[in-house]
Amino acid sequence: MRLVLFQPDIPQNTGAAIRNAACFGASLEIVEPCGFPLNARELRRVAMDYGALAPPTSHTSWPAFLETVGDARLILLTTSSEKTLWTFGFRENDILILGRESAGVPEEVHKASSEQIRIPMAENARSLNVATAGAIVLAEARRQLAAA
Repeated sequence: MRLVLFQPDIPQNTGAAIRNAACFGASLEIVEPCGFPLNARELRRVAMDYGALAPPTSHTSWPAFLETVGDARLILLTTSSEKTLWTFGFRENDILILGRESAGVPEEVHKASSEQIRIPMAENARSLNVATAGAIVLAEARRQLAAA
């Protein structure tokens, strides 16, 4: 399974996503440009030694990333979806995409996604931290796949 951060803004969230990917046995990929250098001290501090377990792969652009997809499904996490991750069936080679902390993803990413899912939240909540959302979706995907 692949966890993809689309143009992340905050290095600490990216570092936490590296740890999440390592702990759930996923790869982490970053679609640039980022709002910080990929060698940022904050990123390394939060990722700790997990960067060696799940070294992030960087793609210079959305089109460059799309060249790596093959026949995998692009699963976009978005607060605008009616479908929740609790009713969605994950597959081992799914690619899970999380948007920018400040702006989500552009329409071209929505259109390219095979599926769009959301994490159910309290009525007045806008969104989860991107690293937290990544951990939740990876945990649910792993739970489903272990049960299959």
